[in-house]
Amino acid sequence: MFARLALISTTLLTLLLLLCSGVAWAQGGGKSVVVTERTRAELLAHAPDGVEPGKPVWVGLQLAHQPEWHSYWKNSGDSGLPTRLEWDLPAGVSAGEIAWPVPRKYPIGTLINYGYEHTVLLPVPLTIAPDFKPSLVGAALVVKLKARWLVCRKECVPEEGEFSLSIPARSATALHGSAFKASFAAQPKELAGPAFVTIEGAALRLQVRGLPAALKGKPLEFFPETAEVIETSAQWTQAWDGEVWTARVPLSPQRSHSPQVMPIVLTHGNDGWSIDAQVQGAWPAVSAATTISPALQEALRNNAAAAASGSRLTLWAALLSALLGGLILNLMPCVFPVLAIKVFGFTQHATSQRARRLDGTAYAVGVVASFAALGLLVVGLRGAGQQLGWGFQLQLPGVVATLAVLFTLIGLNLAGMFEFRQLLPSRIASLQSSHPILNSLLSGVLAVVVASPCTAPFMGAALGFAIGLPAAQALLIFAALGLGMSLPYLVASWVPAVSRLLPRPGPWMVTFRKLMAYPMFAAVAWLAWVLGQQSGIDAVSALLVLLIATAMLVWSLGLSGQARLVVGMIALAWTTGFVWLLAGQIASGRPERSVVVRDVDWQAWEPGRVEKLLANGQPVFVDFTAAWCVTCQYNKKTVLQDPKVLADLAARGVVLLRADWTLRDPAITAALASLGRNGVPLYVLYLRDAAPRVLSEILDATELRGALSQIPLTASRSTSL
Repeated sequence: MFARLALISTTLLTLLLLLCSGVAWAQGGGKSVVVTERTRAELLAHAPDGVEPGKPVWVGLQLAHQPEWHSYWKNSGDSGLPTRLEWDLPAGVSAGEIAWPVPRKYPIGTLINYGYEHTVLLPVPLTIAPDFKPSLVGAALVVKLKARWLVCRKECVPEEGEFSLSIPARSATALHGSAFKASFAAQPKELAGPAFVTIEGAALRLQVRGLPAALKGKPLEFFPETAEVIETSAQWTQAWDGEVWTARVPLSPQRSHSPQVMPIVLTHGNDGWSIDAQVQGAWPAVSAATTISPALQEALRNNAAAAASGSRLTLWAALLSALLGGLILNLMPCVFPVLAIKVFGFTQHATSQRARRLDGTAYAVGVVASFAALGLLVVGLRGAGQQLGWGFQLQLPGVVATLAVLFTLIGLNLAGMFEFRQLLPSRIASLQSSHPILNSLLSGVLAVVVASPCTAPFMGAALGFAIGLPAAQALLIFAALGLGMSLPYLVASWVPAVSRLLPRPGPWMVTFRKLMAYPMFAAVAWLAWVLGQQSGIDAVSALLVLLIATAMLVWSLGLSGQARLVVGMIALAWTTGFVWLLAGQIASGRPERSVVVRDVDWQAWEPGRVEKLLANGQPVFVDFTAAWCVTCQYNKKTVLQDPKVLADLAARGVVLLRADWTLRDPAITAALASLGRNGVPLYVLYLRDAAPRVLSEILDATELRGALSQIPLTASRSTSL
């Protein structure tokens, strides 16, 4: 019975996933993503008015860094190298310069570098000439890029990638509009006021007029666009003389440039202003300049050995984390109904040790193979340019509705409403008893289908790390996760002492089977709620009527004679009609973004919002969540809605942001990836001038309050931007 249910559900889900990935592949047009252990690089496009002369067309390389890693600005500072982009464009299309966002400073010992952490998009404008002709296949602009970037933590690793992207010429391309909008907002604004640089011995004196009045009296950061002009790590002074901002900056003793116009960027928080300062006076003579700092040269020489050693250690840690995560996954509420079915089936082999071992082994093989297959699908689609995370199938309303129907069928069968062997020819019905191993294997597949959205503790880091590994190593981590999930059942089937603890078969099994129908129906209620979050109340109504029609249909198949024909035809027509209605509701009721936040104390997460709040001196707590994540809902009810916890957060002026991942959101996916995660729940506390603190996925009020203890109590702050 369960073998056929698992086979049917797996087939339906596979078709839905392949359809989704096929559409995404057709839209992506080639390999647009390169993933390493340290970064996820993706080529993005933004052409809201299509690819036409005079219309805005942008492409850009988005770098999502793992925690503590950063890449570099156009002037990298004392060490490092800026990101280089080499474009291969068709005739009639030309690329401009990178529109660099405002950088930040990274002190490393006595050095200071300029660059970016977390996720940054480097946009480049494309100019479309009147003689441009789209490709013959699909009428598209095919963009190819070879990029090189350097990422550093304590060590530095040079990385590169080749990208290809097909941009439709006759239709709008605005899927990543929010990412480009955030990057445009992060770029320095041109300052119209005059600025002058006066050479004063071994230093330069800078005078800038026309800065916004709100900046008066506030300290600014100083970034020269030309490298090797100033002593980057030296102490410099600044002051306000009325409305004029002045600074005195030491010159580099090995200066390699003597420009007459010195482009600089001044910043305050996340805001920046670009200035072309006129140089007055003669530059002093200097000695020959070096090209790459000794620190960078040493890092590059030692990079290969250090990176290889770190990878091995990290891979073993990830395998252990995945194994522990799989074990804990058995405790997740969404897995319990399927495990209950397995316990029921296990007692049927109580007198046969061989049957128990075959059953446990087949179940473990089904779980491990399914995790590996689903993991390979996620890695493959992300490598093809899709921003997907663990549990992405539950972001598709069609999959949610399919699971609701499947759980309803299982619940009705457990309740005794119908038996599959009564509905099928005897030869087909006998397959289950003839092939018990296949039945156990497919029940393992069914367990993974249900368990995939539940991110247990220890799973998040391992899964996020797996996405950035080569396929073979990634599959090891996913297989370890499956082994951990199947391990308790596998041990019980192979160790007689454990199996003897299970109850003996008897009449209680009938009652137990009917009792297990109710967790299935509870899971259906949860899935209906998830669908409502995704597609609205009309879709939920259509689903509920469809479930009633499905129940009537399976009941009719157990009738005989004319009654079976008449009732069956009515139920079939009813089911077919509401499948069509539900599909229409899903297509029309899907919101643009899943950022609905109903709690009074919470605000919607948006790209760049955390950085703005931190720049204003406000600590931030972000809840990465989804309606289909049961662990997320548990944490929300037990901790994040606790009045004492909320009062403690408010007393310290912590801004609460909620990143809702119920539907696919590339920005949230990129934010998860930058934190080394690939699924929800994820809870992060951000403090200014400190690395983000990631809390446990099973959230505890004591742990959260302990993290908050480092924030002093403060008066009420404004939490809106």
